[in-house]
Amino acid sequence: MTKPIATRIWAVLTSLKLTVASLSVLIVLVLACTLAQVQLGTLGAVTVYIHSFWVWWKPAGWEQSIPLMPGGALVGAVLVVNLVAAQIKRMELSWKKSGMWVTHAGLVLLIAGEFVTGAFQRETQMTIEEGQTVNYVESPRELELSLIDGTDPGHDEVYGVPEALLKAGSTVAIPGTPLSLKVKHFVRNADLADRAPAEPPTMADMGVGPHVKVTEVPAITRDDEMNRTVVFVEPIADGKSYGTWLVSNAVSVPQEFTHQGRVYSLGMRQRREYLAYDVTLRDFRHDVYPGTQIPKNFASLVHLSTPDKKEDRDVLIYMNQPMRFGGKAFYQSSFGKEDTLSVLQVVDNPGWLLPYISCTLVSLGLLIHFAISLRRTQKGRSLAVEGSP
Repeated sequence: MTKPIATRIWAVLTSLKLTVASLSVLIVLVLACTLAQVQLGTLGAVTVYIHSFWVWWKPAGWEQSIPLMPGGALVGAVLVVNLVAAQIKRMELSWKKSGMWVTHAGLVLLIAGEFVTGAFQRETQMTIEEGQTVNYVESPRELELSLIDGTDPGHDEVYGVPEALLKAGSTVAIPGTPLSLKVKHFVRNADLADRAPAEPPTMADMGVGPHVKVTEVPAITRDDEMNRTVVFVEPIADGKSYGTWLVSNAVSVPQEFTHQGRVYSLGMRQRREYLAYDVTLRDFRHDVYPGTQIPKNFASLVHLSTPDKKEDRDVLIYMNQPMRFGGKAFYQSSFGKEDTLSVLQVVDNPGWLLPYISCTLVSLGLLIHFAISLRRTQKGRSLAVEGSP
């Protein structure tokens, strides 16, 4: 007699073979991810193999990519379902099994925490010099086109356009201004050089653009490097065009134009996120072991201040001891400028507590299970002693 489809599906979901197969695929994914870091960098490899539901492959000459194998996100989801289903099927709901129920709940929460981290964690950086006050963090890998209204000498109005919106043919309206930016061309990574007079003209006719030769090159994947992104944009205000400008993070020359008496400048920079508080670097310490150049300790003494002065205090940030505030964790990451500049890694992870809760539940569950088992063993021995002649 053929078993119902629901029964067969339930048998697969609770199967130990599914557990072993999923763990085997995870081993392959970890190995592939490790090897891929040479070409893709750590972030790129983790995104392709671990944080994706499918690992895609594009054969040479093909326009479409095909799924090559399940990604880490899909395998993790299957493991969670398998673990929960097996728990329901095999584990009786009783006090003597309460320890195992708590332990399994901790394991499920651990995998769920990885999903939350992969989906919502954001990493930025704060680069700050001694005596400097900063109220923003920067993305180490994402860029934005900045439009700065510098008419007021005492205050700049800054507008940022995320890199994702800079698609060729699109028009981006700048809120709060009469300006729109028409994107004519976008290059993820390029080599920039002086253009020879005999070479073809570029798309730009304003600023430094007419004198720069742009050669598109493959995008950078290494974690310690950044793409030299180029975008050709045409500012338009009240129906008037202000020409086509070449904007790039590899160009440091100010590119300015004036509209109705207001002076605007265009630039490309790391994407910024402004904070509701200020951080001032009072002192940076870089200690080494005596007689060597081996780092012993990195430490930044910062002053944290909010506009309402509810927070107005000094905080020491050093290795493995971050400053946590406003949902962000500030870790000591690097330094520069002869130990007068500190680089803080800023992590925004809403699920940062889940691994700690998970480990606590697993430990508590095992303790409960061992305590119940020990009590049953001692009770059995007592009964055996009482029953002996």
